[in-house]
Amino acid sequence: MDLQLKLKTAFISGSTQGIGFAIAKQLLMEGAKVIINGRTAEKVSAAVEQLRDELPGADVTGIAADFGDVTQVDRLLSGLPEIDILINNVGIFELKPFAELKDEEWMRIFEVNVMSGVRLSRVLLPKMLERNSGRIIFISSEAGINIPENMIHYGMTKTAMIAVSRGLSQMTKNTSVTVNAILGGPTYSDGVAATVNQIAEAQQISPEQLKAHLMKTLNPGSLLQRFIESPEIANLAVYLSSPLAIATNGAAVRADGGVLQTI
Repeated sequence: MDLQLKLKTAFISGSTQGIGFAIAKQLLMEGAKVIINGRTAEKVSAAVEQLRDELPGADVTGIAADFGDVTQVDRLLSGLPEIDILINNVGIFELKPFAELKDEEWMRIFEVNVMSGVRLSRVLLPKMLERNSGRIIFISSEAGINIPENMIHYGMTKTAMIAVSRGLSQMTKNTSVTVNAILGGPTYSDGVAATVNQIAEAQQISPEQLKAHLMKTLNPGSLLQRFIESPEIANLAVYLSSPLAIATNGAAVRADGGVLQTI
């Protein structure tokens, strides 16, 4: 299937690894131009080099910016070319009991996970509406519906992303612009892998044993019965980026492995 993405230009926040990197790779495979992003120039350069090695001839560049710093975000926005596809992917998470969460931690995770997409969309959506063409996708999570008790602040940001996405979609009536959110399920991203490896080492068990235990205890209702891989989320994101997905707008589309039991 031709997803009609050749010569489209995409920007993906938080894309030097994990889901963002997988989306970048698949968009490049479809012939799109891709601008990736990470917090440091070193990470961005390494990711760009890896993508060029894996996909010779790929039109990929990168811009370093920390989405916890408004000055860096403003600088990034001033350097972006015309963007056809915006993937709001950047996000941070941590496991922490509710009673131990300080105000600053609530604000920090909201700043990165929610305001990143707000600031990017505020600048890029009006331009898409002027051209009558464009896609904005928020990478949310099933945790925005099933709020985890040890990551309430994270779940709150994922709920907010769904709300922002739906609200922005109301501005696209009678246009060829769409705004959607993806509700990803438990995904074995680089960040999750690092946490699993650390815990497994401390417990003197293999990462595979810990992964299986976590799925059984934390996500017993999963129909997939394993962690989702980053490319499996990317498959949906790339489709939603396509002109073929024009009928999907204002949606919270699930790629959750069947964790959510609501229809």
